[in-house]
Amino acid sequence: MKLTKETKKEIFKKHGKSEKDTGAAESQIALFTHRITNLTEHLQVKKKDVNTMRSLILLVSKRKRILNHLKKTDIVRYRTVIKTLDIRK
Repeated sequence: MKLTKETKKEIFKKHGKSEKDTGAAESQIALFTHRITNLTEHLQVKKKDVNTMRSLILLVSKRKRILNHLKKTDIVRYRTVIKTLDIRK
C-alpha cells in the first residue's frame, strides 16, 4: 500500500506538533512504524520477497537508532512514544 500525502499529514499531526513538523523524533518514529506494519503485512502474503525484507530490516534499524537517541536525550518523550505506538522495546 502506497503512503499518501494525507496519511503522512495525519501521522505528523497526531504525533508531532503540527502536520508540517516532519523532523520531530516522535513523528519520524510514527512514520517508520506505519511503514513497518505495511511491509510486515506484505511479507506475510509474499514470503520470498527479498527486497521487501531488506527494506523492512533497514526501517527497523533506523527506527531503533532514533529510539535510542531519544532514550538518551529525553526519557519522558521516549516513554510516551513507546506507549502511544505500542512498540516493544
